[in-house]
Amino acid sequence: MKIVIAGAGRGGLNLAVYLQTRGHSVVVLERDAQVVKQASEAHGIVMLAGDATDATVLKQAEPDRADAVLAMLYRDADNLGCALLARTLGAKRVLVRMRDPGYRGVYTAAGIHEILSETEILVGALGIAIEFDAVRHSMVLGTGTGETIAFEMTIPEGAWVVGKTLGEIAQANVLPASCVVAGMSHDGKLETPRGGSTFEAGMHVLLVSARDDLAAAIDLFRRADR
Repeated sequence: MKIVIAGAGRGGLNLAVYLQTRGHSVVVLERDAQVVKQASEAHGIVMLAGDATDATVLKQAEPDRADAVLAMLYRDADNLGCALLARTLGAKRVLVRMRDPGYRGVYTAAGIHEILSETEILVGALGIAIEFDAVRHSMVLGTGTGETIAFEMTIPEGAWVVGKTLGEIAQANVLPASCVVAGMSHDGKLETPRGGSTFEAGMHVLLVSARDDLAAAIDLFRRADR
């Protein structure tokens, strides 16, 4: 994929490095010439010096030939301008990093619907980590409502689910109504959950649940008896 990133701050640059290591073609626009020089020398990334909200500069990155354009500038107003400009220049897909949640309605009204909110992601993940120490990783799904959570946890020794299949647990009718087992991993091997999949101690499970059912879902996979 060819990806254009506007902004070489910590988030933008780290994302560019990651995408490049994954084999994608990345072009980064950054107004700070010193940052452009350092990033180019350190990571070998294609860097363009200039303001991504300037049509002449953004056009040099050929957004019309990119698979995605991601606006990761410091100010939401600049991200909005960059996103609209990229779309006008023919970008097929435009994403924005939203810093101020108050801008969600502005982005949506402008027709920008792929919005990544670092505030909502961070607050959601930290809140869940504080409330539920069994959760290893989590992500709030949806458009900022926080009603659905995808999370990973480890099945402890002695948990009643150990040795049981997903089908048996489903038949026991003990899973919260909103809870879905989305993935299972043990010894580095990822398994797509099926009725005959067996839960083991030490296994990592990926679950998706409504926020209101989160505590019940975690308890189900941790407790020693049903």
